[in-house]
Amino acid sequence: MTQAGRQGSPRNGSGRGGEPQRSNSRQGGKGAGAGKRGAGFGSERPHRAAKPREERFVDPDLAGSQQGRGASNAGKPSSRKPGARKPGANKAPGTPGALKPKPRTGAPGAAASRAFGSERFGQNLGPVRKPGRTKGPRSNVPQSELHDADGVRLQKVMASAGVASRRVCEEMITEGRVEVDGHVVTELGMRVDPKTAVIHVDGLRIQLDENLVYMVFNKPKGVVSTMEDPEGRPCISDFLKNNKNTGERLFHVGRLDVATEGLLLLTNDGELANRLTHPSYEVPKTYLVQVRGPFPQGIGAQLKAGVELEDGPAAVDSFRLVDSTPGHVLIEVVLHSGKNRIVRRMFDAVGFPVQRLVRVKVGPIGLGDQRQGSIRNLGKQEIGHLLASVGL
Repeated sequence: MTQAGRQGSPRNGSGRGGEPQRSNSRQGGKGAGAGKRGAGFGSERPHRAAKPREERFVDPDLAGSQQGRGASNAGKPSSRKPGARKPGANKAPGTPGALKPKPRTGAPGAAASRAFGSERFGQNLGPVRKPGRTKGPRSNVPQSELHDADGVRLQKVMASAGVASRRVCEEMITEGRVEVDGHVVTELGMRVDPKTAVIHVDGLRIQLDENLVYMVFNKPKGVVSTMEDPEGRPCISDFLKNNKNTGERLFHVGRLDVATEGLLLLTNDGELANRLTHPSYEVPKTYLVQVRGPFPQGIGAQLKAGVELEDGPAAVDSFRLVDSTPGHVLIEVVLHSGKNRIVRRMFDAVGFPVQRLVRVKVGPIGLGDQRQGSIRNLGKQEIGHLLASVGL
């Protein structure tokens, strides 16, 4: 190796300095190439160049005061907090690049500020939907007219029901999000009787009666929609044997024929069961229907316009083609009619007998990924949405 090559080698200390490198580049040849490679991979010059930038970043107040920038920070290097070293810490909130503040517990939009915000079920049910007929506008009344001196503080009742922490419940009250017996409450210190008070938070009814049970059953094909069957066929009670609420007398809300699968609501709340099945509340029910294909385009419009059945006209509220494969078509229909075998009879009327029928949703409650033959308890958010859908 020539003398120029040895000087440009990254292993030679003299090759690290700026002046020897310039002399090598003037000489050309292999030595110049070796010097360039040394600067790119083996040299420490890029690291030394980054150190001044890192030092300026660690102490920006001092650098700003020396350069005449950031007059408000001049003379305050000792008051700087370690967290301010993060990029964007010096920028005003809301400006591009500024740090986003962490939402405090109970702040609007935080999960803890929603009623039952920590529950698994009911997070994606959307806004509270109420029937068309309402009890009238929300109104404020003097707290003395709703106050029960022998009762329990409202925020404690809400916290015991699992709405949120007591402090967050207090914020909900002062924000006007809580109703007691149909009237908005905004003052703290109010006491209520948990056995008789009707409490809503953001439109969700808080069910305070622990004896009431609300469950969802994913009924398989071949199961009779009764609690007992004299013919010995599989029925709902066969799937309740291992449930802790076996001793409760439960109602099945509506019916599904033996060949139909899907969602059945089970409850001992008689008022809810009556309203869910009453035609005046028009609770929507969603079905997945499998028929033979191909499916003509105009049939959906015909079902929405209404078809004539033996007991009168019937129509679907919505119609959507979900999937199509050779010989089979999967359709989603929504309707609020509770007539017997209504979906099968409507598709028979348009010339497409149902091959498979699954009810996937009743009102705001859906099956989701619940496995067939299983029973689960509704979450408190789901119960609130379900009660609100029928005006409770």
